[in-house]
Amino acid sequence: MADTTIGSGQAQARPGLFLRNATGLVKAWSTFDAFVYSFWSVNLITLGLYGMSYAYGFPDGQLLVGIIGTGILVTFLVITYAGLVSVMPRTGGDYAWQSRILGGGIGFVLSITGWWFTLWLWTPIYANILVAQFINPLAYTLGWTGAATFFGTHGGVFVSCLIVLAFVSLVVTLGMESYARIQKVCFWIGLVGLAVVCGLLLFSSQQDFQNAFNREATSLFNAPAGAYQATIAAASAGGFAGHDLGFFAAGPTLLLLPILAFYLLWPNWGATLYGEVRGAKDIRKPFWSMFWGLWVTIGLVLLVLLLMAKTMSWQFYNSANAAYWNSVFLVQGAPAPPVSIWPYPVMFAAWLVPNHLFQALLIAVMGLWFFGWAGTLFLSSTRVIFAAAFDRVLPSWAASISAKRRVPYGSLALMIGPSLVISAIWAFQPTFQTIFLDATAVIAVTYLGTVIAAIILPWRRKDLYDASPAARYKIANIPLITITGLISAAYLIYMLWEWSFNIAYGTAFSLSLSSPVYFAAMYLLAVAIYVVARIVRKRQGIDLARIHHEIPVE
Repeated sequence: MADTTIGSGQAQARPGLFLRNATGLVKAWSTFDAFVYSFWSVNLITLGLYGMSYAYGFPDGQLLVGIIGTGILVTFLVITYAGLVSVMPRTGGDYAWQSRILGGGIGFVLSITGWWFTLWLWTPIYANILVAQFINPLAYTLGWTGAATFFGTHGGVFVSCLIVLAFVSLVVTLGMESYARIQKVCFWIGLVGLAVVCGLLLFSSQQDFQNAFNREATSLFNAPAGAYQATIAAASAGGFAGHDLGFFAAGPTLLLLPILAFYLLWPNWGATLYGEVRGAKDIRKPFWSMFWGLWVTIGLVLLVLLLMAKTMSWQFYNSANAAYWNSVFLVQGAPAPPVSIWPYPVMFAAWLVPNHLFQALLIAVMGLWFFGWAGTLFLSSTRVIFAAAFDRVLPSWAASISAKRRVPYGSLALMIGPSLVISAIWAFQPTFQTIFLDATAVIAVTYLGTVIAAIILPWRRKDLYDASPAARYKIANIPLITITGLISAAYLIYMLWEWSFNIAYGTAFSLSLSSPVYFAAMYLLAVAIYVVARIVRKRQGIDLARIHHEIPVE
């Protein structure tokens, strides 16, 4: 039987404060479900390996120290968000907190731009990772080079975006309980696959790896003999000169933090969902779910990097990344690497077993790290859109949910439709891709708005703060949420400064203004939507300022 829907309640003779008496969403997740979602959000494989492949650009930085340092700094962000969840465990997360502390206009503009408009751009990014870590390695391993070639064309890029959109839309429409089961299945099987990868690296020598790499690079990619050394030589010809793993320099290591934020900044990605997590008002539960999501990932990252350094060699790992990206960015004097696709460490580890069926199976199993993570593309964003519609800022249909699975399908449609358009432009107009450069920075701006709200929360909304578990935690009589908020704000401002003005990241304003101009237009669009909503709702006798002072019932 098809789902019936819970609509807007427009039959009321006089509009109530909120769209209806309660959101209609249910607390379908346990703390463990929230942990798994946080773990996927800082995904070691999909985001971690991909993001760290750019670290070669900072060869004087100490990657292991940078990862631990980032983890410590992000932990302050986790504490801040856990405090906010315990004060207001409501659907919408950043939007709910910003609008109730900073004001409805500021909260709407910051959160809607960060969580709605910006996440349209992440669809092609997810699709690119799907191709790099699943489709291409699997296609070459099985000898389907035609399929790999197709996904390098404009049409193939668009098809990869459609695959991501179809899968994400399916798992989100199944509802929170079903999605929790899917992500847990991917979690446990994915960990088994990771254990196999680590075992292969642990029990093999550097000579074993060199022999395997040379064999498979020739077999699968028609590379000349000696592909291992040729990869190192290609990186060197492009200007790369790295250090041993033990090398340390403080300044360059600090510059790694904005690179590592690509995957380690998101343990609080599920904060918009805590209205649907049981026990969220207990500050310990949201804290531990985000904390362990972050630090279990960091532990696994350090283990994998050390094993790769042991078996592949640290020089080869960084050289493979440098050789590939130098060829992509057309660095002068940089030859094409022997392995033409993105240097996926999982594929390289699988080569230690000289059997293509085994290799393909391992790549497929590790693909569950992508499919368990993919739902993060829309799941969190739909709750921000839903919350804004429930507050009557957006049209009422955007807050409609299916009665059976409690899926906010109106909000989901507002993610899918524009993402289709953005994906088509990305695929067929590659020059458009420069606007994606600030896609991470704009979400960091949203986080910055939230931590500023947290800093002033104990005084701005003393009524809410004093009634929450967060009020018990103080240092020298200063609210802990204020202290951790200040540290988090400094961390975010540092990264925003580096992304904006340091040309080493490729995002500096001096290199291109297309991305800042695009996102400035998105902020203006959010302002326009809010202004129109204020005018329309005022004519209907609805005071948005009053709504944004109250807390909705879940």
